[in-house]
Amino acid sequence: MVISQQIYYVKGLQYIIRSADISDAHELSHLRVQLDGETENLDREPGEGYMDESDFEKLIQRDTESKRNLFLVASVHNEIVGFSRCEGHDLKRFAHKVEFGVCIAEEWWGYGIGKELLQQSIRWADSAGMKKITLNVLETNKQAIDLYTKFGFEMEGVLKNDKMLSDGKYYSTVVMGRFNE
Repeated sequence: MVISQQIYYVKGLQYIIRSADISDAHELSHLRVQLDGETENLDREPGEGYMDESDFEKLIQRDTESKRNLFLVASVHNEIVGFSRCEGHDLKRFAHKVEFGVCIAEEWWGYGIGKELLQQSIRWADSAGMKKITLNVLETNKQAIDLYTKFGFEMEGVLKNDKMLSDGKYYSTVVMGRFNE
């Protein structure tokens, strides 16, 4: 699915949120590796699950053509600084919901980019007739949990000792969902 471009001004910064385009594939491949190395809030270590330009081209094409998927990018000065995806299901029993994921380059945290990607995704999901958005978030990412709660997400469960981080300790994953009746 494709949405129209939106321009935002926050704290003197202008950024754009738009649907991903095939021409973004190269930049997204490099950005994903960078983002994985900036925070342990994501699922991957740097370089794990590597997606090259061709992988991103296929993903963007699939998401663009699907009524149940949405791939958004955020750019500052024509450089992609973050992205989000909503991925739906073809199985009828799950066709009412999508799973949301987001990541922003650390340099651009604090400008509301993640919040706007979330809001755009919620608007799209609601208008596309999706009844539920789900997401997973690391238990220590309190800022993200607070943001999701503010937008109507509720904690649905906890996956105990779900991830082992670089400190050698295990951390839980919080499963959250937002239901739109």
